[in-house]
Amino acid sequence: GGRVAGGGQSPAPSPGTWTEGGLEPSLELPGLVQEGWLQSTAGSPSATPSRVRTGIWSAALNGDLGRVKHFIQKATDPSQPDSAGYTALHYASRNGHYDVCQFLLENGAKCDARTNGGATALHRASYCGHTEIARLLLSHGSNPQLVDDDGMTSLHKAAEKGHEDICSLLLQHSPALKTVRDRKARLACDLLPCNSGLWDLLAS
Repeated sequence: GGRVAGGGQSPAPSPGTWTEGGLEPSLELPGLVQEGWLQSTAGSPSATPSRVRTGIWSAALNGDLGRVKHFIQKATDPSQPDSAGYTALHYASRNGHYDVCQFLLENGAKCDARTNGGATALHRASYCGHTEIARLLLSHGSNPQLVDDDGMTSLHKAAEKGHEDICSLLLQHSPALKTVRDRKARLACDLLPCNSGLWDLLAS
C-alpha cells in the first residue's frame, strides 16, 4: 500500500482539506462529490498526484490564476479530467474566469475535451452566459457543432438560458446550428424562455 501521513491509519481526506500550500475548496467539483473520488485515491501510491490534479480543478473553478500556473509548472496535464470528465477548462469556463481559460488554452488544454455527459467547455460557457469566454474558445478552434449526450449543441444551451449575445456569436460561426435537433427532436428555438426576444433570431 502507499504511504500516507500517520502510517496509513488516517481517515480519507475530505474535499476541501488538502492543498500543497493552503486550504483548497473543492466541494463543488462534481467528480469528487459524484463518485467519492478522494475516498478512492486516499492511501494509494497515486494519492498525492491525484490531489495535485484536484488542486488545478479547484484553482480553475475559483479563478486562481497563480495556482493554475503553479500546477502547470509542476507538469500537471491541463486536460486531466476528474471522475465526471470535467477538466480545468470546463471549470474555468463555467465560472467565467477568462484569464484562466486563456492561460490553459495557451498551455495545451484541449478546447473540445468532453465530460462524461458529452459537454465541452463551450457548452458550459454558453449555458452560463460567458460571451467572451465562448468567443475565446471559438478562436482556439472549439467546434460549435459538437453535441452532448442529449444531442444539444452550445446553441441549445445558450438558448435555454436566453443568452442573446452568445446565440448571435454561435450563429455567426455556424448558421446551420439553428436547424440541429437534440435527441428529443427539439430545435434551439424550442428551448427559449417564454417571451424571449430571441425567437426571430433562432426561428427565422
